[in-house]
Amino acid sequence: MTDAIARLLPWTGPEGKPCFLVSDGTGYVSRVADAMEAAQMALAAELLAQARRVLAGRTWTSGELHLLTVELTESLAEVHRVAESLGARLAARDGEG
Repeated sequence: MTDAIARLLPWTGPEGKPCFLVSDGTGYVSRVADAMEAAQMALAAELLAQARRVLAGRTWTSGELHLLTVELTESLAEVHRVAESLGARLAARDGEG
């Protein structure tokens, strides 16, 4: 395996600990991780649009705001993990890591 780097995967282990993959980025698990990251980013965009609609309507209930906050928080954590993973891969590729 050439140019292998450790990649932070977009999911956690059973105890909530981070999962890493050491590879050249071309294998099956890398493709699954790429697809999952794309899905997480798409969901984040949908949640953002939903939040804008809810807030613009100014007719929300406290329960709706609570649910939206929970969903946005979970999505933000996923997007942060994607950004952290991509940043580390870019740094490693550029010889900074």
